[in-house]
Amino acid sequence: MDRRSSFTSLRIAVVGASGYTGAELLTILANHPAAEVVGVFGSSRKSDEGSPRVADLFARFEAQEIGALRVMPFEMSAVLALQLDAIFLATPHEFSHEVARELVDAGIVVFDLSAAFRLSDCNVFEKNYGFAHLHGSLLSESVYGLAEFNHASLAHARLVAVPGCYPTASILAIRPLVEAGLIDLSCAAIVDATSGVSGAGRTAQVKSHFCEVSLQAYGVFKHRHRPEIAEHAGIATIFTPHLGCYERGILATTHLQVRAGTTTQDIRNAFEHAYARRAFVRVLKSGRWPSIAGVERTNFCDIGFELEGTHLIIESAIDNLVKGAAGQAVQCMNIRFGFDEVTGMLPISMTTTVNAGGDA
Repeated sequence: MDRRSSFTSLRIAVVGASGYTGAELLTILANHPAAEVVGVFGSSRKSDEGSPRVADLFARFEAQEIGALRVMPFEMSAVLALQLDAIFLATPHEFSHEVARELVDAGIVVFDLSAAFRLSDCNVFEKNYGFAHLHGSLLSESVYGLAEFNHASLAHARLVAVPGCYPTASILAIRPLVEAGLIDLSCAAIVDATSGVSGAGRTAQVKSHFCEVSLQAYGVFKHRHRPEIAEHAGIATIFTPHLGCYERGILATTHLQVRAGTTTQDIRNAFEHAYARRAFVRVLKSGRWPSIAGVERTNFCDIGFELEGTHLIIESAIDNLVKGAAGQAVQCMNIRFGFDEVTGMLPISMTTTVNAGGDA
């Protein structure tokens, strides 16, 4: 069921609005010309904890209409009563796993920013996320929300599994080259990526305290994004994440072995073929390298690379809260409901340049 034709704008709810990703979603949706946020919920908020305004949690919304909305405890009956077109779940994996089936069956298009529906194999999911997946049919139906590759499937999706931030930065750097047949698949991709502290979420943790945060690796050989990268990039992957001493953004360094005879121009051709019509991936000129400053608070992914012999190094940069989460989710929403994928995420002047195929 698609209620799009019944409304001049999309009726939308955000669950998990008190977190960094939820707040980023509200920021983007508040400026989207076709989005009407009619419900804001907390996935873990209890009824006796009250219902603060959005502006009480994030002061930057004080002067905006969306700031007056109350963050309510999640109740399925209250959500269904809103007659939604779409809902964003910026929630823990377990929560999304529990509620997605009923939301989809109610005819609401679900954009899930957790990892509950990103992996195709239930056994791999259970091994990495610690609980059994009970919705195998929904898992097989879900569309992986990497818009640059799944545009056609997103146009009809009922459930979109929005990719993780580390996988987004990694897959955008790897997959075009795998699909072009340029990579030696007998050698694993090696990805070392560093994320800002916002990637750890808003819940207080010792390692993310101001006086404790330090550049360090974590989840070595065990991080749950590793199988997601491998599945959707199409190559075995060794992935090492790092926590950086800054607020937001991811810089990923990827090492690949290319097939003998592959040239720098072959690699550039593969990237340009993959992203020629995709507004949010920018392949930089030779000698230029991506930076977090270049993509911060945008939905862009910048890519730079250098080849020596058969060893290829690729750098990719994204904002973990935007292209790595909220912006990517809205990009998928735009595609799903027939809008230009840049709607609500670029200034008008930049939108014109991007749609014309320029180097915005």
